[in-house]
Amino acid sequence: MKDKKDKLTLRQLEIFLNVVKEGHLTNVAKGMGLSQSAISMAIKELEKILGNPLFDRINKKLVLNEMGRAFEKEVTPILKKINDIEYEFKNTVNKGMVRVGASTTIVDYLMPPIICSYMNNYPDVKVALKEGNSKNIVDLIKEGELDVAFIEGVVNDSDVIKSIIGIDELVVVTTDESLKNECFIDTIQDKKWVLREEGSGTREVFLDYVKDKVDHINIFLELGHTESIKSLLMNHQCLTCISKIAVSTEVKNGKLIQVPLRNFECKRHFYMIYHKDKYRSELFDKFVTFTQAMMKKMLEERT
Repeated sequence: MKDKKDKLTLRQLEIFLNVVKEGHLTNVAKGMGLSQSAISMAIKELEKILGNPLFDRINKKLVLNEMGRAFEKEVTPILKKINDIEYEFKNTVNKGMVRVGASTTIVDYLMPPIICSYMNNYPDVKVALKEGNSKNIVDLIKEGELDVAFIEGVVNDSDVIKSIIGIDELVVVTTDESLKNECFIDTIQDKKWVLREEGSGTREVFLDYVKDKVDHINIFLELGHTESIKSLLMNHQCLTCISKIAVSTEVKNGKLIQVPLRNFECKRHFYMIYHKDKYRSELFDKFVTFTQAMMKKMLEERT
């Protein structure tokens, strides 16, 4: 009775096709760097798994029988495909999938054109993009759910490698016409502020920056998305502190007012992060180099 646990192996198929080609175990053993007994045992094990002999032993030569010829016809294209795949992955860095994470600001205003450009240049590479606030993305990196990520929050974790890829400026915006004139941040601390949720890099950087400048910030509402905050501001006289690249169009066309604050220069870094134990394949390095260069260019153009 056959052992139900026995399964065909790629090595067995490779040996089988070499024996079919050569006919003699000696030649196969020499060509594959194995002993003749190892080749013979592999063929016997293969026949045992299948439950049928594949060769007739005629004049000290192995000749395919009916079952063997049918088996050869089925496995030859399979092994060829596997060898082709192995060759492609060993000899190209332009095939595979990269799991990318990005915090909300970067996803909304930087990543889409970068990913589209990359996939147009390398159509055999798939990019899976995951969005979240900075804390969520760092957690996914630590859990091994993402290969690389781009965030604007501060990262202080020994498991995470980070590198600066650009500088972003945060600005205070509103639709309140009374705030067109220059003022200090502490004179508007009691107005209604709409900020991102806890865990957001934008919120974290802003509150850390103003902690020595104000007694408090009157946080009227917290929202989980930059576009939601912008929509709310369009209809209510609230304030927010937001990435300059997120509101450049609205400020330019007059839909939002950038409050001219004195002694207010709130800047932050955009970071690329990955797990310290992440294997940096050629595909990984190529994607990272492409993304860093394009993101840096986009940030420079928008400042």
